[in-house]
Amino acid sequence: MTCDTSTPASERLLSWFHDLDSCLVAFSGGVDSSVVAKAAVLALGEKSFAVTAKSPSVAQRDLQIAQETAEAIGIRHEVIETSELNRPGYVANAPDRCFHCKSELYDHLSAIRAHFASAVIVNGANLDDRGDHRPGMIAATNAGVRSPLLECEIDKSTLREIAKQWDIPVWDRPASPCLASRIAYGVEVTSERLMMVELAEEALRSLGLRDLRVRFHDGDLARLEVPLESIEWIAKPETREVLERRLTEIGFKFVTLDLGGLTSGSLNQLIQVSLDKN
Repeated sequence: MTCDTSTPASERLLSWFHDLDSCLVAFSGGVDSSVVAKAAVLALGEKSFAVTAKSPSVAQRDLQIAQETAEAIGIRHEVIETSELNRPGYVANAPDRCFHCKSELYDHLSAIRAHFASAVIVNGANLDDRGDHRPGMIAATNAGVRSPLLECEIDKSTLREIAKQWDIPVWDRPASPCLASRIAYGVEVTSERLMMVELAEEALRSLGLRDLRVRFHDGDLARLEVPLESIEWIAKPETREVLERRLTEIGFKFVTLDLGGLTSGSLNQLIQVSLDKN
């Protein structure tokens, strides 16, 4: 299954799937896995199947969006319960946390695949993911999971164009990684902390923000990341006081605003800090 990069991205993605008998899509409901799921159903029809994990690390809002998006795409879809919190490596929250999370997911998908002859498990990793800290990709390799977007050399901006072309409702949805990605490395992942992050982010969304992160640091400290253009507004007394009161009610002892603005994967900077110290 090779892709000819001289052809349009959407065509080479569909061609990639035409070589399969059937597939299981690791489906989060984000734009990446949604494009993969849509390509799968266009190429394979009923031989394609999407699976979404339900666990404390998945916000209820994201789970609902995944279910609605799968229905809009027209792919068969199932929600399964995963148990990342039973894995010590996940709870410890070292920089390889995502490896343990994805291993849990792919173990479940591998069990489901046993009921599908010749099914291939695919995920939504794209070309841009090669340049970031992605231990989950090691778990994918170990489980024999394929990444059609990456193999077809399709980057984030291109796949958003495909999603818009195919009328996928989440084509412009901001990235929404799992809740555990908000917890600073070295701070144990617990269901209580995941819930605190989820409630805090919903509090920010209730004020009209769309793209945001609430980072959980040691000492029950919340570090708010919002787009640069929203910093002045969120720092106004009437907004700041509402957020501080709400996040304190949720359980945070300290609430801070990151003046650097929203940065995807900002906690990965702590990995380099740790390496520099050693």
